[in-house]
Amino acid sequence: MLFPSRLRATTLGDLLGQAHRARATGTIELLEESRGRTHRVHLSRGLVIAVELDGASRRLADLLRDQGEIDEGVASRSVLRAMSSRRLLGEVLVRDFAVPTATIDRALRRQLVLRLGALDSIAEARISFRVTVRPPKEALSADALDPKEFLSGRKRARDRDQPQTPNPAVTRAPTSAYRLLGVDERADPAEIRRAFRQVARRLHPDLHPHATPEERRALESQLAQITAAYQTLVA
Repeated sequence: MLFPSRLRATTLGDLLGQAHRARATGTIELLEESRGRTHRVHLSRGLVIAVELDGASRRLADLLRDQGEIDEGVASRSVLRAMSSRRLLGEVLVRDFAVPTATIDRALRRQLVLRLGALDSIAEARISFRVTVRPPKEALSADALDPKEFLSGRKRARDRDQPQTPNPAVTRAPTSAYRLLGVDERADPAEIRRAFRQVARRLHPDLHPHATPEERRALESQLAQITAAYQTLVA
């Protein structure tokens, strides 16, 4: 797999697209020399199975808590139990706290997409591709991300000189974000978080088992909008 040596000559979207077309199995490494950090995107047959960020990132328990899937107590206890028992956090949540496996799978996929979004913001790094790096234990080896999940919306080098059309989901004014969550613009982060959890619980498709496919799509769309609003204000 032959990649450009520097990220400034390409984009993460182009790297992922090239790896996908080549059905590559291995690891894309991005070394931020100025910060001494190495990030990794693990691939299997051209599909993303894991993303490792060198630095702070949102934990699985945090994502589940923010989506209203678990409460603060479960989030804290599960993290401590996973650390003390050296088990995967997802495994602890399923076996010890009865969180549905499907819920964990969705959160893991969302976590990977968020981590790719963080890598998208890196302006410069040294690029390498390795076939000998072992993926982390939590890699989605049996159920990799769909190409649409890791390629859609990524920056491309060919777009750099093209006029950009603002994306409403990204450029939404903070006022609209407050309105979507039903809180005042003077609300503090704790109030915003509580409001998000309440709305997320109400809209989550899994809480509407009798919804039609069209209704589920509408719920998923609304949930994505309030998640974007929450991330605009707090994340």
